[in-house]
Formats: sequence, C-alpha cells, structure tokens
Amino acid sequence: MPLIYLLFISSAILGSAYYLYGNYVFKKFKIHNTNVTPAHRLKDGIDYVPSKPIVVLGHHFASIAGAGPIVGPIIAVSFGWIPAVIWILVGGIFFGAVHDLGSMVASLRNDGKSIGVIIQQNIGKKGKLLFMLFSFSTLILIIGVFAVIIAKTFVSNPGVASASLLFIVLAITFGMLNKLWPSRIAFVILSILGVILMYFFVYLGMQLPFTLDYRLWIYILLAYGFIASVTPVTILLQPRDYLNSFLLYGLILSAVIGVIVANPSITMDTDVQFYSENIGFLFPVLFVTIACGAISGFHSLVASGTTSKQIDQEKDVKLIGFGGMLIESFLAIISVGAVIVISRQEYTLRLTGEGPVSLFADGLGGMIAALGISAPFAIGFVALTVSAFALTTLDTCTRLARFTFQEFFEDVKHPAAQALAHNRFMATGVVVVLAALLLLSGEFTTLWPIFGSANQLLAALALLAIAVWLTKQKVNSRFVLIPMFFMFAVTMTSLVLFAWKNYQEKIFTLAIIAAVLFVLSLVLILLARNKLSFKKDSQGVNT
Repeated sequence: MPLIYLLFISSAILGSAYYLYGNYVFKKFKIHNTNVTPAHRLKDGIDYVPSKPIVVLGHHFASIAGAGPIVGPIIAVSFGWIPAVIWILVGGIFFGAVHDLGSMVASLRNDGKSIGVIIQQNIGKKGKLLFMLFSFSTLILIIGVFAVIIAKTFVSNPGVASASLLFIVLAITFGMLNKLWPSRIAFVILSILGVILMYFFVYLGMQLPFTLDYRLWIYILLAYGFIASVTPVTILLQPRDYLNSFLLYGLILSAVIGVIVANPSITMDTDVQFYSENIGFLFPVLFVTIACGAISGFHSLVASGTTSKQIDQEKDVKLIGFGGMLIESFLAIISVGAVIVISRQEYTLRLTGEGPVSLFADGLGGMIAALGISAPFAIGFVALTVSAFALTTLDTCTRLARFTFQEFFEDVKHPAAQALAHNRFMATGVVVVLAALLLLSGEFTTLWPIFGSANQLLAALALLAIAVWLTKQKVNSRFVLIPMFFMFAVTMTSLVLFAWKNYQEKIFTLAIIAAVLFVLSLVLILLARNKLSFKKDSQGVNT
C-alpha cells in the first residue's frame, strides 16, 4: 500500500474529528467569549499577556511537541505499525485532545492556575500538595535530562548549537519589534521575515559551527532557562516558540509533499506483536510509549501553565488545545510512516543500532530529498528540527516549574514562603539550583526510565481533576471519565510491572518510586471518589 494513503486517511480522520468531536467537546465545556480570560483580568506583561491565537498555538504546539511524537511512535512500532496508528488516532482524538482542552479551560476558569490548584479547589488541599510535589519533581527531572540531551547534541553537532543561538537572537528581535510595532500588518510582515530568517539560520548554522565544552554548555543552558523563565513571555519564550513552530509546520508540509513525489510503499508487514523482547507487553507499554501524539500528562502542565495565561478569548482554546493536539497526532503518524517503508528486520536492527531520532531523520530526510534537496541537507534539517524543540521543552519546563513552586507556597502565610510565592527570580533560582544538583548527582540517569509511567500518571490525574470539576458544574463528564479510567488502568498496571521488574533486578530505588507513585494515584482517587457521582439530579442530569 502506498504510504500516502495512510497520511491521507489519517489527516481526513483528524480533520473531521476537529470539527465534529471538537464542537461536541467545545459545547460540553460551555466555552463562550463573554467569559473574560485571565490574560485580560490579570494582565501583568510578564506571564499574563493576551496574545493572537496563532502565536499562542505556536507556543503551545512547540512546547508540547518536542521529540515526543517522534521517539515514542517509532519505538512503539515494535508491536506493529497498525496498533501504533490506531492508538495515535483514537488516543489523540478521544483522549489527548479532551485532556489538553479540558486542562486549558479548567485553568482559564481558575485564574490561569495549574491543575494542582484546580485539584485543591475541587478535591482538597492534600490532593493539591501531592500533585504539585509530583509534578514539580517531574519537571525538575525533565529540565535535567533535556539539558544533558541538548548539551550532548551541541557538542556532537556544533551546527545545531549555532542555529539554536541564532534562533534565540531572532526571537528576541521579533518580540521587541512586535511590541514596538503592534499593528496586524506589522505582525504579518515580521512573521514572514522571521520565518525566512529562521530557515536561513538553519543553513547558516551548519556553515558556522560553534564549539564549546559539554560542561560549559550545561551551565549556559541552565542560565538560559533562568532568563527565559523570568523574562516577559512576549520577549523570548513566546516569539521563540511561535517562530520555531514553523520549523515543524515546514517539516510536516515538506514530508507530505515528499511522500507524494517519492510515492514510497509500506514495506513493513502488518503483524501485531503482543510482546516485544525489548520493551515488554503491548498492554500497557504501547500506551505509555506513545504519549505525545496520543495523550501526555506533560501537556496538562503546559496547557494550565504558560498557555492559559496568554489566551485572548475563550473560543481560541479549540484551535490551541484541541487543534494543537491533533496536529501533534499527525506528526506522530508521519513518524510511523518514516520507518514502515523498510522491513521489520531492518527496522529492528537500525532501531537498536542508531536510535529512533536517527531512524526518523534518515527515513523522512530521504523522502524530502525527492523534492530536489540534497539528501545530507534534508537529513540534517530533520535532525536539527528535532533538536531545536528539545531546547523549547527546556525553557518551557523551567517556567512551568517556577509556576508550580510559586503556587505551592501561595497559601503559606510565613513571610519567607510569601517571598518565594511572589518573587519570580527567587523561585526560578530554586528551580535551576535543584536541576543543577540533580545533574551533578547523576541520579537523572537512574530516574529517567520511570518518566513514561509518571508522565501518563500525570495525564490520569489531570483527567481526574477535570472530571471532578465538571461534575461539580453539573456537567455530564463521561467523555472525560472514560479516558480517565483507561489511563489509570494503563498507569497502575505499568507501575506494578515496573516495580516488580526493578525489584527482581535489585534496582530498589526505581521499585520504591514506582510503588510510591502507585500509592499516590490510589490516594488521589480516594480523595476524589466522594466528589464523583453518577446519580441523576432532580432535572435528570448525570452528575
């Protein structure tokens, strides 16, 4: 079967879902522009800034995408490409898009606060404290791991470092000019020039490699994370993500056109493997491995953290939350397409020897080369795009960790706690120091294997918070509850298997952490159970 059929069918399903199921979910959340968004009510020019929908979409998409919708789907093809595609489409539409949009709307109705605050208001203070400790620890882990990934990338490929530094300078310039020249025409002109320069910097970066020592890059990246966290969002974070999103848009467009021109066929067989020697059983591993692209708990932190504070009108959430997730799902489909044009045997050998990113870059780069672009440049462009978004994840996570840290101390009346809650410089300093200590200890390499399960636990907990919030609003929340129960089943099964495996291998740290996360999920479910009721009220509404 030609690969273009898979891309065409998937895009048709996702596009139809945006209008049909998206409208259904839109109405369930009672989204209306008469509700004034926190970006207007709490506008401070630092975090709360009402922005154009396309700009916020760029920020949100760049933040949630990263390498997730590429790495996860390619690894999951080990079970067979058909189950991977089915989970991406079903998960993206009925799980991920609902999860992202729900997190965003719940945050909008609660002053742009995180899921942790929503849990406090609807489940209780204990639930908030548990969730925030968990999400904050996860964010610190992500910051540390991505700092290492980016530093190693910059050392091994100095051209990527040069291009990334040029992107930052371009983003700051774009943000400053956009603030000085705020008209719509000026925005369009700046956007066109910014995108042209960004693609030129991809080429220029490869010609002017910038070399530094690995450890020095680590310090620079942490310093960059600090600056990105405390700087007004319109100066660095937002314009950088907005412009960077065009790298992924360009990657998706060129991939589709390349597939049309090259017209490769799906070579991999349609067999379904219910057990893979490398990663385990199809259930629950498939649903943990494919997170970004289907449903990812990290998205709830972005949606209720940075994104909700920039939304101009409530109706924008459909494009940003629901639409952004479906675009990412299509990128995940393209990732699967990049590797199923080879045989299963070749895929297995290359996945083990080269890794998913290299496999993706070679596969997709070869298709883009059909447009007349040299294969090495096309492959380099794909690899650079993936690396660029790792940096986007780093700076967004630093800001999200700062928000979480500040919200944790908001209710503590002690003067020191209030200083931490209201001083973004102090809060960010704590985040960066903790990330640095984690890097120096080397523990991040030990802890990272549990991230997949922890990330999907975040998704289950976010859906739990949204379901309780909707139930208290007397809205039928079954469209959230069904994904929630499934994700709890996935997560808790995964944690049990993960704990047992590491216990047998005498890796007691990971076994204990998995057990603690399992207990955490049980505690939050018990705290929420009295808030969830399926009984009908006097008007016959399921609550």
